[in-house]
Amino acid sequence: MEQNQQSSAATMKDVAEKAGVSTATVSRALMNPEKVSAATRYKVEQAVIAVGYSPQALSRNAKRGDSRTILVIVPDICDPFFSEIIRGVEVTAAAEGYLVLIGDCAHQNQQEKTFMNLMLTRQIDGMVLLGSQLPFDAGVEEQRNLPPMVMANEFAPEMELPTVHIDNLTAAFEAVNHLIQLGHRRIACIAGPEEMPLCQYRLQGYIQALRRNGITVDPTCIVRGDFSFEAGVNALKQLMSLPQPPRALFCHSDIMALGAMSQARAMGMRIPQDLSIVGFDDIELSRYCDPPLTTVAQPRYAIGREAMLLLLEQLQGRRVNNGSRLLDFELKVRHSTTFPHRREK
Repeated sequence: MEQNQQSSAATMKDVAEKAGVSTATVSRALMNPEKVSAATRYKVEQAVIAVGYSPQALSRNAKRGDSRTILVIVPDICDPFFSEIIRGVEVTAAAEGYLVLIGDCAHQNQQEKTFMNLMLTRQIDGMVLLGSQLPFDAGVEEQRNLPPMVMANEFAPEMELPTVHIDNLTAAFEAVNHLIQLGHRRIACIAGPEEMPLCQYRLQGYIQALRRNGITVDPTCIVRGDFSFEAGVNALKQLMSLPQPPRALFCHSDIMALGAMSQARAMGMRIPQDLSIVGFDDIELSRYCDPPLTTVAQPRYAIGREAMLLLLEQLQGRRVNNGSRLLDFELKVRHSTTFPHRREK
C-alpha cells in the first residue's frame, strides 16, 4: 500500500532530482531513449524505480500526441487586467476545438511540479505565457524539448519565444507627455516590479518624456509597487510626504492608479483639480470610477487572440519566427487629468 501511494505522488521532477539531470533529460530518456547516452538512460531508469514514478501516462500521451488542451500561465489570476486576454485565448482556442486550462503563477511554489508534468507528459499541446517567466526552471536548450510556447503581453528577448505585446516604452512616453502638455512639471511615477521587462520599458518612457521636455528626473518621485490597490495607496502616501509633492501621477497599472485615487480622496484632495492621474491598461473599472481614469488602453482581447493564433500555427506544423508582434495602443483621455491650478516651476 505504501508503495502505491509513493508511486501516485512521485513526479518527473522527483526523477530528475534523484538522477541528477534536468526534467527535459528525463523526458528524452523516457520518450526518446535513443537521444540520450546509455549512462544517462540507466541513471534515469534507476531514479524512476527509486522514487516510484509511473510513466504510463507519459507513454499513453506520447502515442496519442494530441491532447487538444492548452495551458495559459497567468502571473496573478486575481488581477482583472488578464481577464480579456484569457477570453481572447479561450474564444480562439474553442473555435479550433481546444480546451484551455488556467495556471496561476501567484502560487507558483505549489504548482511548479504540476505545470512541469503537464508539459513533459504531453497532457497539454502548448502554452501561452502571460508573464515574463516560465513557471518552472528550464533553460533555452530545455525549452526546445517542451511543447510550443507563446508569450503574450510581455517582451523578453532572452526567452526566444514568439511574442505579442504593445510598445510599452512609447505608450508610457505618450501618457507622461500628455501630462506635460497640460502644463505639469512635478510628475511622479508609481512603477511596477523592477524585474518585469514591461515595467522597465514603462519607466524608460516616463524618464524619456521628462528629459525630452527639459524636466529633471527626481528619483524620490519614483515609487515601486506590485500592481495592487494597496501599492497605489502606500505609494501616494510616500509621494505626498515629499517636501515638494507631485501635482501629477503616472501609474504602471490602472489598479495602482485607482488605489492612489482612493488615497488622494482620503487625504482631502480633489481629482483632477489637485492631482492629475494617468493609469495603464484600461480595465473596465477605469471607465466607471469617479472621475473616469485617463489611461493607456491595451487591446487585451486582441493580444490573447493573436497569441493563440501564433500557437495554433506552431501546432499545425508551420514555422513561427521568434520575436515580437506589436499591436496598437491608445491613450484614452478622460476626466482624471487637467491643467494645474497655477503654473508649476
